[in-house]
Amino acid sequence: MNRFVNAIAGRLSLRPPQRRSLEILDRVTEIAPPRTNTGTAAVLDVLQSEYPSLGDFERDFPSLCFALATGVGKTRLMGAFISYLHLAHGIDNFFVLAPNLTIYNKLIADFTPNTPKYVFKGIAEFATDAPEIITGDTYEQRVGTLFDNLVRCKINIFNISKINSEVRGGKAPRIKRLSEYIGESYFDYLANLPDLVLLMDESHRY
Repeated sequence: MNRFVNAIAGRLSLRPPQRRSLEILDRVTEIAPPRTNTGTAAVLDVLQSEYPSLGDFERDFPSLCFALATGVGKTRLMGAFISYLHLAHGIDNFFVLAPNLTIYNKLIADFTPNTPKYVFKGIAEFATDAPEIITGDTYEQRVGTLFDNLVRCKINIFNISKINSEVRGGKAPRIKRLSEYIGESYFDYLANLPDLVLLMDESHRY
């Protein structure tokens, strides 16, 4: 078993379903390593050889769904996934998508240090170098740190319902509007990151 899995599971006191999910992610990254140029179809073939129940990715990039019962701790599992991918594979950029305002605010709180349910409590590396939290309300003010190499791990948290409401208003969502500072929209900036990992909370809702 990967030493990072054991360490993270212990530090975060993961429950059996959470640990099993982390073990699956570890195995997936072992047989289909991230940050390679392997095509999506080839990755799907490799994963289906080990997980026959996997139908397709439903998108143009490798994607997996972890279905856990309500109350098991999906937010903590997201914290475990981010810790693992950052520490074991050097992935620095994450985008967490919430289905509504209530969950969006909860995610921001749970990813903020020194809060009651802080998801990285026990991860020593993040105690000394905490991830930067960028939200749908603050990203325009935080663009100055995007190219700061001293800030290694960046976690973006956005609310899909707010993005959808902007679209229904007949305008391009703010995230897709040109930013003069970075020379492109924040959406395009994120899409062009070579190591962006998207985590969709309650993805069955949208």
